[in-house]
Amino acid sequence: MKSKVLILLMVLFALCSCQKEDSKEMDLSGEWQFKIDSLDQGVKEQWFLKTLDDTVQLPGSMAENGKGDDITVNTHWTGSMWNDSLWYKDPKYAKYREPGNVKVSFWLSPKKVYTGAAWYQKKVVLPKSWQNQHINLGLERPHWETTVWVDDQEVGMQNSLGTPHDYNLAKYLTPGNHTITIRIDNRVKDINPGVDAHSISDNTQTNWNGIVGDIKLTATPPVVFQNVKLFPDVKDKKVTVKGKVVNSSGKPQKGKIILQAIESNGTNSLPPLEKEMEIEGEGDFEIDYPMGNDPLLWDEFAPNLYTMKLQLESELGTSKKDVTFGMRDFKVDGKHFAINGSPVYLRGTLECSIFPLTGYPSTDVDEWKRIFKIIRSYGLNHMRFHSYCPPEAAFRAADEMGVYIQVEASAWAHIGDGDPVDEWIYKEAEDILNTFGNHPSFVMMAYGNEPSGKDHEEYLKKFVEHFKNLDNRKLYTSGAGWPLLDNLDYYNHKGPRIQGWAQELNSIINAEPPQTEFDYDKLIQETPMPYVSHEMGQWCAYPNFKEMSKYTGVLEPKNFEIFKETLEDNHLGHLADSLLMASGKLQVLCYKADIEAALRTKDMAGFQLLDLHDFPGQGTALVGILDAFWEEKGYVTAEDFREFNSETVPLARMAKRVFLNDEDFTAKVEVAHYGEKPLNAVTPTWDLVDKDGHTLAKGEFNKTNIPIGNGYDLGEISVDLNAIDTPKKLTLTVYVANHKNSWDVWVYPSKNSPIDTEDDIRVVQKFDAATINYLKNGGKVLLNINKGDIAADKGGDIGVGFSSIFWNTSWTRGQKPHTLGILTDPEHPALAEFPTEYHSNWQWWDAMSHSNAIVLDDFTPDLNPIVRVIDDWFENRRTALIFEVKVGKGKLLVSGVDLHSNLEKRPEARQMLYSLKKYMAGNRFDPKVELQPEDIKNLMKY
Repeated sequence: MKSKVLILLMVLFALCSCQKEDSKEMDLSGEWQFKIDSLDQGVKEQWFLKTLDDTVQLPGSMAENGKGDDITVNTHWTGSMWNDSLWYKDPKYAKYREPGNVKVSFWLSPKKVYTGAAWYQKKVVLPKSWQNQHINLGLERPHWETTVWVDDQEVGMQNSLGTPHDYNLAKYLTPGNHTITIRIDNRVKDINPGVDAHSISDNTQTNWNGIVGDIKLTATPPVVFQNVKLFPDVKDKKVTVKGKVVNSSGKPQKGKIILQAIESNGTNSLPPLEKEMEIEGEGDFEIDYPMGNDPLLWDEFAPNLYTMKLQLESELGTSKKDVTFGMRDFKVDGKHFAINGSPVYLRGTLECSIFPLTGYPSTDVDEWKRIFKIIRSYGLNHMRFHSYCPPEAAFRAADEMGVYIQVEASAWAHIGDGDPVDEWIYKEAEDILNTFGNHPSFVMMAYGNEPSGKDHEEYLKKFVEHFKNLDNRKLYTSGAGWPLLDNLDYYNHKGPRIQGWAQELNSIINAEPPQTEFDYDKLIQETPMPYVSHEMGQWCAYPNFKEMSKYTGVLEPKNFEIFKETLEDNHLGHLADSLLMASGKLQVLCYKADIEAALRTKDMAGFQLLDLHDFPGQGTALVGILDAFWEEKGYVTAEDFREFNSETVPLARMAKRVFLNDEDFTAKVEVAHYGEKPLNAVTPTWDLVDKDGHTLAKGEFNKTNIPIGNGYDLGEISVDLNAIDTPKKLTLTVYVANHKNSWDVWVYPSKNSPIDTEDDIRVVQKFDAATINYLKNGGKVLLNINKGDIAADKGGDIGVGFSSIFWNTSWTRGQKPHTLGILTDPEHPALAEFPTEYHSNWQWWDAMSHSNAIVLDDFTPDLNPIVRVIDDWFENRRTALIFEVKVGKGKLLVSGVDLHSNLEKRPEARQMLYSLKKYMAGNRFDPKVELQPEDIKNLMKY
């Protein structure tokens, strides 16, 4: 029995040996020897000749393997803090600088951090069948400078950030035992792509060290394909295949190239095509391959893919290569993009290499499919990769999901002055195009983000010209953000946005009363190419502390811990969820306003949001309606978001959002339609309903055919509001085929009914001696202060705006607004005549634009404001817009809103004043918390 088992084991061993012997690929994942070289002595001491004394698992990063240093106040970061004194010097952060409790507010904290050289080593045994073969060492996603040794011989160095590092080891490897040693250095040295570039920055993916994708040796015959590029020609129904054949045998060879295209679903194969060629050292080839009479085309609606199977036969063996491609033609058509002749509107978001579990971008196709499925569910069709290039998996997933991609050459840099980075960017871009250029989803390219440098314009003009000539399958711009040059294919700029950097409270959304008539026609018409809005949005919501439990990988939400602790220290922890939800509703409102303005703009080519999901760095920019894991926060669904962000969006132009009941409600209705086909014979309809679902008016527009494009007029709406005798919120909804969109408007009585006992209320603007005396004697006072009367440290230095915070106050060094809208109880009797939700909506624009935030931190936490202002999470103050207290025998209601200036032009202020006075005149005005007159006086700067 034992002999039979032994024979069986020998047979199995022999079979395994044969399988290994015949295999042409060796997976090197698994355990590697490892050593940190923090003093940079490894080359001098020839560590490649030694056995390294530690181990790690690859693929993986040092942080994933628990290697590196703990964070301290002296940690060297790759990334700008900008307002670094906030953390390094501010006394309130002192406890977060203590050993054992180091917590950084600017970004997520790696469990381990390391910048420098580290060495990785593995022993391999090459089979005899690999003799005289072309042997390639492929390193997918190393970070970032690799130097390779085989035994005692140095092979070379590579430093691409965006593409695999491939080393030809044919002359270094023979059958038998060998040691492969890789030195990886993640420091920024002579080549500086920018410490905030998302290819390397601690702001996003972290500046990790390691190899995180495939690691393998591959053996092929010595006559092989290199740099195969496919150029689809939709018009002529062919694809031109260009490439290089390399013969490393040292002897001329006769070869035969065989091409065959197969639909990627495997249902249809086109006829093979052969071409013979003589191959000495290397040679180029170009073959036109016909795609049949009716090739399947690739676009966002039908992402049809083909696989071009290439086979190179020679006496030395057969080399094979499969290339995925799509028949698509992505071009400029005037001020628009077009794919296969049909107009395209880019509805995009950024991806900034945000992967909170690993600290580096995923190399898994299914993970990228998950991400692209999510963005498609929210109505998007485009993704910009900000200052980095994603791995192969992202392109494959985008191909299958029909997502248009803008890739960048790994930089956010100072360029054009002759520094080494200038040449490196060219090489990086060429590597990206050579590696990923066949993917149909890869349609656009820029050098990187927001360039600087005295001669950056001249540099970028040459850059664009070079790559347009090198690879015309893409459209090129200079940098994401700027500059405008005459040879660009398209312009990527920040102009079409309702809030811009440094605009503060002077932006469209914060300086102009609510309306939906404006667009960016002037900007678009004066720009002689397609115009894509750069980093549109940047609207923040309050931190979601429930998200913290998701951080189970190498990054910890220490920034969230700071914000949570300070909130709880100020007795507001119980409101965390409410602050998130209320600020989130305002965030969505801001994104809706931004997106609709872009869609209203005739001839605009698209937008790139910053961002559909949170950006956890650069001060902590919680700009996503989704968290950093691409998951919902609870205040908007994909279905809701898609109403104003999809291929078909009804739009309404309204001169204002607040009406009186002696006016007519009016709106001009249009549609932006960028679907697969025109909408024919549709009859758009509309209705105007109140919050209880009662229909005030409804109607339909003429039956029509809606072409692909935007700015298509459907008609006008006019509704007499005279029947409304109480203040109401109404919702206008427009329906086009299976799509709808809605807008809230408010109607107030032109004349409110008299208030009984109104004479018992004294309305004042100053908290003076007469007012104090009146309160002491039992009077009722509405203190309606002037904007600017609050002392700086009591809220006077808080920049109150209607919108949410833009990006964050840390990275922007305190740009206004500093607030995230309101939080209130909509059932509070003080607001009975001023209909509201618990969060900001457009009827609060006037109040927020004429107000002071009032800090209540000096008072008991039992003082709960009627209306809170949601403070910046870096401060977490107990801020109020409206609150009530007892003073002496009297009752005081304090309004941070100016309810006395220019009231004839401010219907919202008149209605709020009426609602507060009616409340105060009734028996429900009964403050519970008592303050002294001096407490109120201390709030004022007079």
